[in-house]
Amino acid sequence: MENGTDGKRTVVIGAGLGGLSAAVSLASAGYSVDVFEKNNHVGGKLNRLEMEGFSFDLGPSILTLPHYFRRLWARAGKNMDDEISLKSVNPHWRNLFEDGTVADLYIDPVMRENEVRKLGGEKAVQRFRRYLNYSANQYDIAEQGYFEQGFDTASEMIKFYDAKSLIQYDYWTTMHKRNAKLLKNRYLVDIMDYFIKYVGSSALRAPAFMNLMPTIQFRYDLWYVTGGMYELARAMEKLARELGVSIHLNTEITRIETREQRVRGVATKEGTFHEADVVVSNMEVIPAYQRLLDEDDGFMHELERFAPACSGLVLHIGTDKEYPQLAHHNFVYSRNQEQHFKSVFEKGVIPDDPTLYVVAPSRSDRSVCPPGCDNIKILPHIPPIDPQKPVTHEQYRALRDRVLDKMGRVGLDDLRDHIIVEHLWTPVDIEKNYYSNKGSIYGVVSDKKKNLGLKAPKKSPRYENLYFVGGSVNPGGGMPMVVLSGQNAARMIIDRYGSAR
Repeated sequence: MENGTDGKRTVVIGAGLGGLSAAVSLASAGYSVDVFEKNNHVGGKLNRLEMEGFSFDLGPSILTLPHYFRRLWARAGKNMDDEISLKSVNPHWRNLFEDGTVADLYIDPVMRENEVRKLGGEKAVQRFRRYLNYSANQYDIAEQGYFEQGFDTASEMIKFYDAKSLIQYDYWTTMHKRNAKLLKNRYLVDIMDYFIKYVGSSALRAPAFMNLMPTIQFRYDLWYVTGGMYELARAMEKLARELGVSIHLNTEITRIETREQRVRGVATKEGTFHEADVVVSNMEVIPAYQRLLDEDDGFMHELERFAPACSGLVLHIGTDKEYPQLAHHNFVYSRNQEQHFKSVFEKGVIPDDPTLYVVAPSRSDRSVCPPGCDNIKILPHIPPIDPQKPVTHEQYRALRDRVLDKMGRVGLDDLRDHIIVEHLWTPVDIEKNYYSNKGSIYGVVSDKKKNLGLKAPKKSPRYENLYFVGGSVNPGGGMPMVVLSGQNAARMIIDRYGSAR
């Protein structure tokens, strides 16, 4: 391409949100970009399934930090709100415990504190206020450096932050230990611990600064995309194409060709070679090095600290009746959530009694199911694939049955009788469709001992013109974070090669 960047040709592998974000950001700077996607749709894990009048969001169901998305349109001189409609979800979610306790989370502080008061009186409210101040401080520290500057290493953060920020940044203990100390209420500890679901990790092992996540939600609200979350992927695809990005669907990249310490280009499954001066991989870091570069064992050993986050059993059901006891988002808690975390993240076994994430999007959008019906997704976190501990499909089905039993214990006792449509995804399906590391949903695990909560770097340490985006690199998993990774990787490329504008 002739665009002032010395003819740099840019290839993006994968049209997930991270790849689309990088493509849009680079195209806005005048780069010529080709995106290659093995599936027949963009969006990666943000996917959709239509069945008998039901529309299921197969992947992410919660949108936070919409301003990171708006930046993509703003850079192109456009307005995201002209393309998609966002709706605030209220309550944010409903918390259900098997002892009959129910509490909702609201963005409104008065309503939120009224719910907290039900769980533990005025002392609980006072502790919760202090907790949210602590959470906000963690977010503000992370936001100015780790998020906005796109740091990849502890040394970069040490150089950026002043001593006060480094001392206040809570990497000294774990998320659960800090919550237990500050909240002293078993319901609130379980609720705030499970904010770790955004990154598919364990509150028993994640560094405590991950307690910044409640601030993301309470400061910037929680959103639904009218028509289903997949409309966001469609809008990003439209923006990319309007900027001149070439998106090649049903085109799988099977090899990254290299010469010495540089990437030469990519080869498709059909054998076509596409020369490139810069390659951005939206395939996760470890699978990309394994599948596309066939790296040696020594190099792969260096990446072991970037272990996969958890996977999940993703159950979508359509019912012929409505269940008004469900809000749009719900969490049904394990009777022993510490045991749930230990089963998934330490023992690597399917938990007997998992905490469930339950979504009923028809609370906000009746178009996702026929009249008088309900559209329900149920997601328990389970370990990623371990070849040393194979799990049979029958075991996954047994978990499905336990999940429905658990739903019955919080008031949906006739759920089985009213299922008219059902779709089940296992870690095997997730790995097959997205080439995620061992079927992980959220990229790299946040683990204090393994990686201090950091993910892999966006720039390859081995190839000077190879970059990565998505949930396996900093700042991590979740839709806004992978979109931010794409923007930050694009900025690194533009800083290196210049802008064409």
